[in-house]
Amino acid sequence: MIKKIGVLTSGGDAPGMNAAIRAVVRSGIARGIEVYGIYDGYKGLVEGHIVKMERSSVSDIMIRGGTILGTARLPEFKDPKVVLEGKKMLESFGIEAVVCIGGDGTYRGALALTNVGINCIGLPGTIDNDISSTDQTIGFDTALNTVIEAIDKLRDTSASHHRCSVIEVMGNHCGDIALYSGISSGAEIIISPEKGYDEAEILERLNELDVKRNKRHAIVVISEKMTDAELLAKKISENTGFSGRATVLGHIQRGGSPSAYDRVLATRMGDKAVEILVNGEGGKCVGIRGNEIVYYDIEEALNMTKKSRKSLYELQERLI
Repeated sequence: MIKKIGVLTSGGDAPGMNAAIRAVVRSGIARGIEVYGIYDGYKGLVEGHIVKMERSSVSDIMIRGGTILGTARLPEFKDPKVVLEGKKMLESFGIEAVVCIGGDGTYRGALALTNVGINCIGLPGTIDNDISSTDQTIGFDTALNTVIEAIDKLRDTSASHHRCSVIEVMGNHCGDIALYSGISSGAEIIISPEKGYDEAEILERLNELDVKRNKRHAIVVISEKMTDAELLAKKISENTGFSGRATVLGHIQRGGSPSAYDRVLATRMGDKAVEILVNGEGGKCVGIRGNEIVYYDIEEALNMTKKSRKSLYELQERLI
């Protein structure tokens, strides 16, 4: 029977991580397991920033954004020697397994530890929704609602000034935040990695909306790294009847109290992670399919292709 497990958060923070930490701690304690919080991700693991947690350690954290354990990136964890240093540190605390909450980089770290004898389970904590082995990641729903609220407010002022608002959202090569926020807010144009970027087509579409449809305003939602939002807004001002304005939402999308959906999702996933470890398994990652909590081998998950969003892009086009 497993006696001690750790929990860490790694990579970018996401609303709902604290709910997952709470679930791991309390689910573990309920099963007679000691649970240790590992601070600042794999960096803290290697450096020994590890503290035993009690039920009271996670009281009232579910409603808080971010992560009480902190997070950091440690590129050196790709080095097998560094992984072994992490293993030795865990063994010095008697920790036999770890729940690792984060994105695909976190999953790779969890797999590396599993391969040297420390069973690890990955939980998908990232606002980008870019983990292919789950329908939804912890934090995506909250970030989406933050973006929608911002777009709704920008639409109000855009309509008053015959303006086109270009709103840049996060995504890290995944267009789900742009797509879902665009549909939810009635955006006229969505620019994402999946859809591509055609500047001439965008300007033509905006001119059509201005001249033929007599639109008072327009919303363009664009994923980060697709193009310079400020430059696109300037070109809109120069080549269409709209006054272009760019808004880069940035890290505001990561913050805030997690939504009810993210709290429940994180809680279910955290409990499932402990269950898998109790069963003696490692190198797995938890996800949700439909409304069912599932899990896969991490290697299998990392090689999965994300489900096509083509039908949703087509839906958005029909509703403009």
